Amino acid sequence: MEKLNICIDIDGTITEPFFWIEEINRYFNKSVNSHKISADPVHESCEISREEFMIYYEKHGEELHEKANMREHADTYLKKISEEHNIFFITARPPRMENVTVKWFGRYDIPNTQIFFLGSHDKLEKARELDCDIFIEDRYENAIQLSEAGIHVLLIDCEYNRDLLNDYIKRVYSWNEVYEEIRNYEKVVIE
Repeated sequence: MEKLNICIDIDGTITEPFFWIEEINRYFNKSVNSHKISADPVHESCEISREEFMIYYEKHGEELHEKANMREHADTYLKKISEEHNIFFITARPPRMENVTVKWFGRYDIPNTQIFFLGSHDKLEKARELDCDIFIEDRYENAIQLSEAGIHVLLIDCEYNRDLLNDYIKRVYSWNEVYEEIRNYEKVVIE
């Protein structure tokens, strides 16, 4: 079987989506919980200005990403997927987050074949460049953009992405389900 090109987001997709809330609450003296997170960018849900958030992120971004928790079983299924297909990580993290990201991948023994640090949520051009068959994502706006370009998207369920989906987006609730959907896609490609 020909290998698929699978692109994978990092934050909220392989990491727990709300790993950062405790730190943000502490730093800004807020009481935000996951039920309040409905907007992207994050600063809007936290009721802080973009400038305040960017100052915080410049100072503490590495520390924040280093503390991120893995989504349940993501590491196990990423290893399986990487043995069967080409995987590429595409993140909105800026390039300066490369060292902390690679270190975090090593801590969880995640295959870090290639990681692309875009510094932007616009992932379509990179997905096209990589001839992406399936994109695994948590951000609703990204899922819509990618799917409208004909890329199949597996949208990891989060409280902030529960809007209407189109025919190219499949909502998934676990990494086991991600793996099963990739297997289902393989069957369609073979037929």
